[in-house]
Amino acid sequence: MSAADKIKNAAEELAGKAKEAVGNVTDNDKLVAEGKADQAKADAKKAGENVKDAFKH
Repeated sequence: MSAADKIKNAAEELAGKAKEAVGNVTDNDKLVAEGKADQAKADAKKAGENVKDAFKH
């Protein structure tokens, strides 16, 4: 996984956490769900990149 990919995934995960937090504060269930989805997407990308890295070594 390149450094740029790691940064992008971390930023996406952080944005998802922020959306979820704002959704919780404002009682906006849609925003909470979007935040959780963004976090899950970032985690899936991270897992995929880890698999690629494992096969390279």
